[in-house]
Amino acid sequence: AQGEGIDLFGRVYEYCLQNFAAETQSSGGEFYTPSCIVRTIVEVLQPFEGRVYDPACGSGGMFVQSAKFIQQHQGNLRNVTIYGQEFNANAWKMAHMNLAIRGLEADLGDSWGDSFGDDKHATKKFDFIMANPPFNMSEWGASRLADDVRWKYGVPPEGNANYAWIQHMVKSMASGNGRMAVVMPQGVLFRGNEEGRIREKLVKSDLVEAVVTLGDKLFYGTGLSPCFLILRRFKPA
Repeated sequence: AQGEGIDLFGRVYEYCLQNFAAETQSSGGEFYTPSCIVRTIVEVLQPFEGRVYDPACGSGGMFVQSAKFIQQHQGNLRNVTIYGQEFNANAWKMAHMNLAIRGLEADLGDSWGDSFGDDKHATKKFDFIMANPPFNMSEWGASRLADDVRWKYGVPPEGNANYAWIQHMVKSMASGNGRMAVVMPQGVLFRGNEEGRIREKLVKSDLVEAVVTLGDKLFYGTGLSPCFLILRRFKPA
């Protein structure tokens, strides 16, 4: 059947991405997030309908797993619209191919670009946000963005973009039942100074729904133990 052929082609492409990530080690993380982590996030958020967004989409794995989840639960893909952005030009091109192979339409911006300095979806709000951004990114344009409106909970430290990613995603959540899941190194749970103050304000704002810690050696090229944070605008009573 045609659908089975598309799925087989997609699985072959995913296999190639996985092996590329393994061979390139640290740089491979820019292209590929282990599918077990992506599947877990999708199962938690359950993006059945609405706008789905990934501001660091790599090769588009979050979108592919979201589509698979919807199909496995007899949902309708036409009820979901996909938006993404990616800074790495090669990964951005891979994402287009990855989605096209599976017949998925997405708005990934008019070109690759930096989500902090060149936000392609700055005026949009999203129902589901899922991302595995680069861990502990030291050069992210902090000096140019010190007064950015996204830093509602505090200015992220200049040498680490982790809480810049988190706040960028919080700003992008829909005002109704917006939900997000972001993969981070576990250091975001414990470090103090600016990060500690931002974390405290996020918790006191009742945005944090859950924290899930994961084991080490899950990512290619890094031994850091990751976690993922689930944040939500309004929690059910």
